[in-house]
Amino acid sequence: MKIPSTLDLDALRSFVTGIESGSFARAALKLSRSTSAVSAQLKKLELQCEADLVEKYGRHLRLTAQGEILMGYARRLLALNDETLRALRGELLKGEIHIGMQEDFGESLMPGILGQFSRLHPDLRIHARVDRNAPLIAALAENNLDIALMWEPQNPVEQGESLSRCPLEWIYHQDLNLDSLLADEKPLPLVMFDSPCLMRSRAIESLDNAGIPWQITFVSHSLSGIWAAVQAGLGLTLRTHFGLPANLLTAGSRLPSPGDLGITLVQNASSSEDRQVQAMLAGLIKDAVAGQNDQRKQGRQPAAL
Repeated sequence: MKIPSTLDLDALRSFVTGIESGSFARAALKLSRSTSAVSAQLKKLELQCEADLVEKYGRHLRLTAQGEILMGYARRLLALNDETLRALRGELLKGEIHIGMQEDFGESLMPGILGQFSRLHPDLRIHARVDRNAPLIAALAENNLDIALMWEPQNPVEQGESLSRCPLEWIYHQDLNLDSLLADEKPLPLVMFDSPCLMRSRAIESLDNAGIPWQITFVSHSLSGIWAAVQAGLGLTLRTHFGLPANLLTAGSRLPSPGDLGITLVQNASSSEDRQVQAMLAGLIKDAVAGQNDQRKQGRQPAAL
């Protein structure tokens, strides 16, 4: 009987890290290896699997059908490997942690972050809250959150760490005839959060400075309501690329640039929870934000060598 081949876990880790990071060069940095070493591991993995795992897509790489299958198994194998070593070393984390995340990051980042963290530490209870900036800041002040990812507030937050800056975009659906509205100098219909809202203020200020008339035609208390109204063609909104539905468009240079907005990570120094848990979760959040920004810069392309 032929003895089955054994997949190389180091090669699997390079494969998964490269795809999740959006770049095998970034994966090499994270894994403290050279880019050529990571590429060699990918080739080794393809030989073991007897299948092409990635394919060229312009200047980048994307998963093949076999690569997509392997990705699911690879994550589980690595998670089990890591859990086994932590258990043997007595390093499995227990207890609980409370994480807060601004709505824009809720759907785009939170599932991946919390899923990975839960697999790494199955005995740790995670309490997640998705909300707007003001409630998150209040929860931090009341020690109801241990860590929070939010848009950079107007007033600096204690223990806040700037992770990145994201360009703000005017977003609309093709059913809204933006060019006609601008040509006829009609008020632009805006879909916004209720006040106070950072992006609402930035949108109004930007249009006023450019002398472009506007009117708020739809107000929502949730981001899902914003996206639903914009997809229905009720007006434009101002957001970033985080969580942007695939069927919506950006206005580009047809409207004045509203600038960018910073992303802030806050770790609550007053929290009584284990600092090790906070630090590990913060690391996952930083990696996720960096990966999303890489994908945006590459035009949402697949992983690059």
